[in-house]
Amino acid sequence: MVKAFVLPVKPCNHCAANDRQGGIMISQQLNDTITRVGPGTPAGEVLRRYWQPAALSDELAGKRPVVPVTLLGEELVLFRDSEGELGLIDRHCPHRGSDLCYGRLEDNGLRCPFHGWHFDRTGQCVEQPGEPEGSKMHEQIKTTSYPVEERNGIVFAYMGPGDPPPFPNFDCFRAPDSHVFAFKGLWECNWLQALEVGIDPAHASFLHRFLEDEDPSDGYGKQFRDKAANTEIPMTQLLRDYPRPEIEVEETDYGMRVIALRHLDDGRTHVRVTNQIFPEAITIPMSREMIITQWHVPVDDETCYWYSMFTSFGDPVNKELMREQRLAEHRLPDYAPLKNKRNQYGYNADEQDRLTYTGMGLDINVHDQWAVESMGRIQDRTKEHLGKTDKAIIANRRRLRAAIKALEEGNEDALPMKNGTDVAAMTGPLANDTISNDGDWVRAYTEGDAARRAACTGWDAKVG
Repeated sequence: MVKAFVLPVKPCNHCAANDRQGGIMISQQLNDTITRVGPGTPAGEVLRRYWQPAALSDELAGKRPVVPVTLLGEELVLFRDSEGELGLIDRHCPHRGSDLCYGRLEDNGLRCPFHGWHFDRTGQCVEQPGEPEGSKMHEQIKTTSYPVEERNGIVFAYMGPGDPPPFPNFDCFRAPDSHVFAFKGLWECNWLQALEVGIDPAHASFLHRFLEDEDPSDGYGKQFRDKAANTEIPMTQLLRDYPRPEIEVEETDYGMRVIALRHLDDGRTHVRVTNQIFPEAITIPMSREMIITQWHVPVDDETCYWYSMFTSFGDPVNKELMREQRLAEHRLPDYAPLKNKRNQYGYNADEQDRLTYTGMGLDINVHDQWAVESMGRIQDRTKEHLGKTDKAIIANRRRLRAAIKALEEGNEDALPMKNGTDVAAMTGPLANDTISNDGDWVRAYTEGDAARRAACTGWDAKVG
């Protein structure tokens, strides 16, 4: 029997009386509330208060920089005009709804092929060549448009009310382009379950378990292939040998810090620090040299993209190699993974016997993809049983519910990073693997982070 425990959360308007989040079940009504993201939905309104990755800069690199974008259930088109500026506007022409992704990119804007209506990057209609001479009807027509900013290989969109918030001074944004590589991948599931696999430290000891360890020197660009901190133990071996981490969760201005402690047989402790950046990103260590900042961005309620920025504290990123590695596992132009539910994720029973815990190859993204997609397009959380290792998931749901409640009450200032915090001054967040020799794991990860930043010569990584 699973023992339930209850979080001290006051129910919001969407919580059923029998909700027991963090234990046996939550209600279907609450599950809908925290997962659905279309215009006007509670969670969708929260996500719209934050910058959302909309496309990779690589997608605009061709002769015709026009990209269809579906984001938070809204169909949009992203384009770069003749001045080099970006526009993100409604995909459907406000005349009679034709698809502007097929528009003519000309005259510093996008022209609908149906009747020639022309739109600039702000969504303003600037010409209607089929209307009577001298008509000023176009001055009254402005389609939906959203502010966009390009940062280190990703185009971000702000889809909320008012002025966009500032960007935090996180490592992935402050490092130079030479030290950041961006990529994305499509997952056929809801954004929240995609995020939750990234704030679950216990799963790595099972889902990503290798029954044979690879040579860490061949692990560039791959996660969990380095040696564990300052040891000679491959990360894959450490995760396999110590499957019961002690997990600590700390609230921060940006979201939360998640610390996984694996106590080694020799008295030392392996300390792994990861982060959740509210509402849908994580920052995790990839190796001793790199960190990953990854967003889980809703296309709609049942599909999402992960967008990753790989940030190096050492040498410039080998972008050609990292792109080649990932394109070997994904197709273009939609960045859908080649292994998927239609081919059983490449599952091989012989491999599962001798090499990996899943039998699905060595790419851990495939493991995560299987885990979150096999739950169903939207996980039925009315049937889940959360354990103590799920404490970060529980804490994040609590914070999301609190944000939803605050918006319902008209208190947007209560949201994370909107509560008086100087967002532009936020740095980090710290994400690393270290070894504590004396049990003081806070000092171990703090000193480890400081040492890595001090040794960084390609850019000024120092904080504080």
